[in-house]
Amino acid sequence: MDTLYGLFIAPFADFGFMQRALIGSLMLSLGACPIGVFLMLRRMSLSGDAMAHAILPGAAAGFLFYGLEILPMTIGGLIAGVIVALGAGAVSRFTIQREDASMAAFYLISLAIGVLMVSIRGSSVDLMHVLFGTVLALNDEALTLIGGIVAVTLVSLAIFWRALVAECLDPLFLRSVSRLGSPVHFIFLGLVVLNLVGGFQALGTLLSVGLMMLPAAAARFWTVRVEPMCVLAVLIGFASCVAGLLLSYHASLPSGPAIILSAGVVYFASILFGTRGILRARIIHHRHRTA
Repeated sequence: MDTLYGLFIAPFADFGFMQRALIGSLMLSLGACPIGVFLMLRRMSLSGDAMAHAILPGAAAGFLFYGLEILPMTIGGLIAGVIVALGAGAVSRFTIQREDASMAAFYLISLAIGVLMVSIRGSSVDLMHVLFGTVLALNDEALTLIGGIVAVTLVSLAIFWRALVAECLDPLFLRSVSRLGSPVHFIFLGLVVLNLVGGFQALGTLLSVGLMMLPAAAARFWTVRVEPMCVLAVLIGFASCVAGLLLSYHASLPSGPAIILSAGVVYFASILFGTRGILRARIIHHRHRTA
């Protein structure tokens, strides 16, 4: 029992920074994983990755003027994310270029600008902090910010749930029968940016989308219904955060990559053993051939 306690309980019971990291990462999973499910169902997974990079210039601007202060970097990241999302949408709407191409162009430019801005004032350590986050350094201010983002996300999902599901299935039908079509799309993009900004505090701009997409992608191998998929994605996110933090603590590894790697392990396990995974599909196919 002492060994189990030392492995799984003691790191969180004995150290305040581990407790704050656990609370922050669990809250991020609660808000970001359902958003990841909707991103995946809309076939916008790579757009989420692009928007994660797009917040870097705003965060870098906050860092340039105020240093590693949470509020200025958060506000800057939020503004930059909204500008890139709207700009990419406008380019795809008024030109011949598709939204995925314009999003890629915007995020590459944003990433380059952000790295240059951080490099002007900070060191390589500051750049690593912005790019990869420091979940073990979350303070009460950061937890309050993440909690507010999660609350806004859950309330918005509860209010617009049916419209979000309908837009995933048939956006043209939703726009033809309801005035919520276009507003819901922009509200959803706002929620994506908001959760990426929250994740940026813990996982950085490069890895924040990982906690959003990997649990969602893994959950799809277990169910086809949206509600169970969101719940399962959140549970996978919870398990990944706990496993990643424990791995980081015992093996002295970076906490953010350890969390994302844990989610990646669950994803590959789901590919193999999920109810819609490879092994089950081959077994069913073999039974059909035998019959």
